[in-house]
Amino acid sequence: MNLSELKKLMQEYRPIFYQFSQPLKVYLHWTAGKYDQTFSDYHLCVTGDGDIIETKPLDETPRATYMRNTGSIAIALCCCYNATPGDLGEYPPTAEQINTLSQMMAIISDVFGYDIDKETFMTHGEAADIDGYGIYSGDPDCRWDLHILKNGDEFGTGGEILRGNAIYYQEQGR
Repeated sequence: MNLSELKKLMQEYRPIFYQFSQPLKVYLHWTAGKYDQTFSDYHLCVTGDGDIIETKPLDETPRATYMRNTGSIAIALCCCYNATPGDLGEYPPTAEQINTLSQMMAIISDVFGYDIDKETFMTHGEAADIDGYGIYSGDPDCRWDLHILKNGDEFGTGGEILRGNAIYYQEQGR
């Protein structure tokens, strides 16, 4: 799927998300897999070369973000197989994935009329920190998806970088 097709898809499904009492939330993940492995836990997956794959219809509730799935869109980068907080491993997020995801966020913001902010666009790591199962929780099943985008980044900056990139793309008209 290309970005124009994504925009049409979002426009088609927009009425479904208006039926929920809470505003739309978009949760950003990684699959903890390899660049070409997609999973149906998410609505959309972005492969290592930046291709967008629809893996679950938008009118189905994903099983991606603990207690935050209803009325949400789940997008995952296909990456971070065997990643640890100190090393994103052989499959870190690629520049193509980061650029595609940022452009996807800009499109969703435009279609739904929401600001590109942490209230609407949140990494799974950021949501997990709020909900008590983040990296510092001591939970053995903790989540820290996209807290960093590349080795050497300051921990916890991934969401801000993605939102900043998305705002840039929105201002440039993609």
